[in-house]
Amino acid sequence: MADTTTKVNLKWRVVDIVVASIIAVASGVIFAGWDLIYNIPITALDALLPGSNGLVVAFWLFAAPLAAIIVRKPGAALYAELIAACIEYIVGAGGVFGISGSIIIGLIQGVFAELAFIIVRYRKWNPAVTMLSGALSAFGNFLYTFSPLGSRVATDIFSVYGVSYFFSTLISGALLAGLLMWYVQKAIASTGVLDRFESGRTKTALV
Repeated sequence: MADTTTKVNLKWRVVDIVVASIIAVASGVIFAGWDLIYNIPITALDALLPGSNGLVVAFWLFAAPLAAIIVRKPGAALYAELIAACIEYIVGAGGVFGISGSIIIGLIQGVFAELAFIIVRYRKWNPAVTMLSGALSAFGNFLYTFSPLGSRVATDIFSVYGVSYFFSTLISGALLAGLLMWYVQKAIASTGVLDRFESGRTKTALV
């Protein structure tokens, strides 16, 4: 597995803000669309195994790892996930989840996603760290779900549902919101549109 380490550059450029914002807005629209149909897959998954609906949680998490691995600036994960959550709320989720279920949870997901890059001091940009970002964002989602603001009571956390939801959510976050977004970034970089970013200039691969 390739390991790309770069020097820390804390300064955001205008192009960084623009690209992170584009990712956030596009993600927010996708989030809002997912809000309209998410009940179908989670109902089917829960019928197979209660709590396995966590496997589709990544459809609300991917903005943070994707923005971070492309922009590679401190705060990119948090910024993208929070703005995406706000867009989700504005576009339509306000009537589905309300502020708490859209914006507050988006803030939590973004903070936890950012932790992965804080841990490596914004020096490593590789599949492992991106997967960690997705998994941590999923963990934040899990904690919210069983908090007073979430949809499940805290005592359910050690139930079959809670244990299943914990593992399925982390798997979803690591693989779909994390590893898959690494490949998405690679695909975008191969077109040359990210040449102004370290993510576009650095040749990385899984080996």
